[in-house]
Parts: sequence; C-alpha cells; structure tokens
Amino acid sequence: MSDAITARGLRKSYGDKVVLDGIDLTVPRGTVFSLLGPNGAGKTTAVQILSTLIRADGGEATVAGFDLTRQADDVRGAIGVTGQYSAVDKLLTGEENLRLMADLNHLPRREGRRRAAELLDRFDLAEAARRPASTYSGGMRRRLDLAMTLVGDPELIFLDEPTTGLDPRSRRSLWRIVRDLVAGGVTIFLTTQYLEEADELADRIAVLDQGRLIAEGTAEELKRRVPGGHVALRFTGDDALNRALGALGRGFVDPADDDRLTLRIPSDGGVASLRELLALLDAAGIEPADLSVHTPNLDDVFLTLTGQHTEATR
Repeated sequence: MSDAITARGLRKSYGDKVVLDGIDLTVPRGTVFSLLGPNGAGKTTAVQILSTLIRADGGEATVAGFDLTRQADDVRGAIGVTGQYSAVDKLLTGEENLRLMADLNHLPRREGRRRAAELLDRFDLAEAARRPASTYSGGMRRRLDLAMTLVGDPELIFLDEPTTGLDPRSRRSLWRIVRDLVAGGVTIFLTTQYLEEADELADRIAVLDQGRLIAEGTAEELKRRVPGGHVALRFTGDDALNRALGALGRGFVDPADDDRLTLRIPSDGGVASLRELLALLDAAGIEPADLSVHTPNLDDVFLTLTGQHTEATR
C-alpha cells in the first residue's frame, strides 16, 4: 500500500518571498504526522498545496495515492480539511451544519440524516444538535467542525492548528478524537505550535523553518539531538556516590539536591547508553537507590533548531 503522502521538492514563492524551499515529505498511512514551525514558516502553505487549495511552483506529490496535479479531483474526494478557523455556520444548528455537508458530499437524504446523527453522537453533540452553533462553546464548535470534515468519510485529514484558542480540557478532548480516528485507519497531517500536542499525538514530527525542513524524526529522536540530557542517580550515602563517580569516570553532584546525594551523568537518554552505564555500576557492585532519565523537551528542540521560542509553554 502506498504512503498517504509523498512530496518531493515542493516550492512556493510569493514575489521575492520564498515560502517553501524544496521540501520533501513522506507520511505513512494510519499515522499522525506533525509539521512544526514558527509563524510564517510555511506550515499553512504546505497544507494548502497538499489539499489542492493552491498550486505549488515546483516539485511533485501524491496524496492518498493520487497525483496532486493530474488527479486533483480524486485527491479532494479522499481528504478532509479542518483549518485554523472554524467553518461552522453559527446561524445553523449542529444537525443542520452536518446535513448541509452531507448534501455537499452528494449523500442520499436518508444516508445524510443517518451520518449526521452518528457524528453528533460520536462527538458528544447529540444533546446540542438542535441548538444554533452560535450558542456552542469554542470546544464544541471545534468538535462540530471536525465532525463536518468526517461527513465524507475521508481517509486523510489535514488539521491546521486545530486547537488554537481552546482551553486545556477541550484540547485534550480533541486529542482523544484524533487518537480514535487513527485507530480506525485514518491518517492525520497535523500542524501545530503546541509542542505538547505534537509530543502527545505524532508518530513522526518535522520541523519547518523559513521554508525548509530542518529536522525530522520521532519526538524522542528529536529530543536526543539536543544537548542537556542526563541520567540522575541518587544514592543513600556519600560513600556509594563517590564510588559511583569513580566507576563511571564522569558526572557531577546535582546542585539542585540539597542532600548532595544525586549524580548527574550526561546522556542522550538512549537504551544503549543507559545499558552501558548500568553495566559499569553493576561491575563495581554499586546499586543506586533511585534512577531517572531526563531528556530535553520539544520546546528545547524547537529553540535549538530555530532560535525561537514557541507558544507551547506560554
């Protein structure tokens, strides 16, 4: 089975402004792929190109197995798009919004009603189905927006910063829905500035900066690229700590530990390096009272790679 998305050398400029500078992407089916980047990095432009809303200036891509240029109509029939701003009509009820989408997808009337009822129940909107969307909370409107995307039963969904402005509870509710969709075989292409969101959801993450992809990998792979990771070993007394320091030949007493019984050993947090450290301690007959692995978070990764803070911790 082909990947959900393959793109090679995608380029887009507006006048002298290069927005995408020859990016390559591969997104396996049934996964969450997250594209991170600061404002103006080109994330939304990438989504607009891959969802056929605008044309690239160069490069080639397949989406859902279809050529992006020659089979654009087939691409549109296989995807759904939930943008940064809700497409919900606030004058209509939740049910009417969904039935309108069913009509636009040319579903028979009976099938449209059934699909609307199913999605209202699935997204916990059944009790509010006949209320105008203007009375919905931000989280409810976002859920309705995503439900409208699902009316056509897409195999690939583009979520462009879907939780911007939502409170933490609504954000986590949307995360649960995304996980359920992926468990059902749907592919998610997610752009976000919330690094916790990418860390929670994404199978693979790519970092886009000034139109170029500057890093790609799993969250853990990206974290290991940034200095600052360490293993903390806590001991019951000074003797054990000093013996460990001698056996390992590196590390220092953690200044944050008032008891001065914790060693910090620089480490990438990987299994191989941890196994090596434990083998050295075991050979010297030393057993720490406690061990914990500390790796940089995605905010550290983002700052290191792009030189900019994100909104993830603001």
